[in-house]
Amino acid sequence: MSDIKVNSISSLSGANGPVVSGITTMASSGAMSLPRGNTAYRGGRGRGVFGGGYGASSPWPTINTIDYVTIATLGNATDFGDLSVRRSAKCGGSSATRGCFMAGRFPSAPTVVNVIDYIEIQSTGNAFDFGDLTICGLGQNVRGTSNQIRTVYGGGYTQSLTNAWLNGIGYFTIATKGNTSEFGSFNAFGRKIFTGSNGTRGIFASNRGANPGTPGTNQNTIEYVTIASLGNAQDFGDTTAARSAAGSMTSSTRMVMQGGINPSAVNTIDYLTMASLGDAVDFGDVSITVREASASTSSPTRGVFNPGSEGGGTTDNSIHYITIATTGNSSDFGDLSAVRGTDASLSDSHGGIG
Repeated sequence: MSDIKVNSISSLSGANGPVVSGITTMASSGAMSLPRGNTAYRGGRGRGVFGGGYGASSPWPTINTIDYVTIATLGNATDFGDLSVRRSAKCGGSSATRGCFMAGRFPSAPTVVNVIDYIEIQSTGNAFDFGDLTICGLGQNVRGTSNQIRTVYGGGYTQSLTNAWLNGIGYFTIATKGNTSEFGSFNAFGRKIFTGSNGTRGIFASNRGANPGTPGTNQNTIEYVTIASLGNAQDFGDTTAARSAAGSMTSSTRMVMQGGINPSAVNTIDYLTMASLGDAVDFGDVSITVREASASTSSPTRGVFNPGSEGGGTTDNSIHYITIATTGNSSDFGDLSAVRGTDASLSDSHGGIG
């Protein structure tokens, strides 16, 4: 620490005044430390990413395209890169910096894949191999949600067996690479439709399935897990309607769910409060009648989604949005770069990590 000597401060010429010698330092609990590193990689900047899916017409070719949008604005998506495997991917969760796409299948075989690949959300470029699903590994339509650290996923069905509904739950740590581990199990068997997180709870709502060996039925059950722990899911409540093939968006308090099939296309949007237990409440309507709204993501304030397939069964490249804190119908946002359905989506600032 330098010595500071003060004599009479009276001369504008500087002849008299404080004299500082040596290198001056300061120790204070109120001192500010500026962030370091490239600002592009600090995360949480409001980017939504869409990846994979099926093409526009028979034989429904798979797509490996990844697009991104800035959620706070309106406009068309921009090319990001390609998935490591061309397929109808499902979201494997995201942190503020890294996003994972998991599972999926090729429609021509159909061959189910257990791959997980990842991207660095704030950059652009192709996805890299992350690891494999070992829980529900070859299950079709597994769904996941995440907080900043961990992805929890599960459900689905085994494509090679008739009515082989699954209820396993697995997890992986987003910041590391590797295969998944066992978490617990759901009460309801089958593929989960809506997923979301407030950072503490992971919620899996509505369901397409039944007990193993029985035909698939749409259910309106909602279950939840505590993401940071291990264990079986617990009952939360019910959605307003039983349906399948849809998607959801979250803030830190609310989960909004839209679209689906019951048994024909529906445009229902409903929501629930994630910190409490109880049934979902009506929110509004999707502005077009959708069949599959599987690609949905959000910032802490706005949800965006690609309807995927309209009521007639054709794929779609439109993007729609809602304001999560309010209720009302969806509005047009822009378009993806390619017409597709059954694609996956994630963001760097969803409700569980915003």
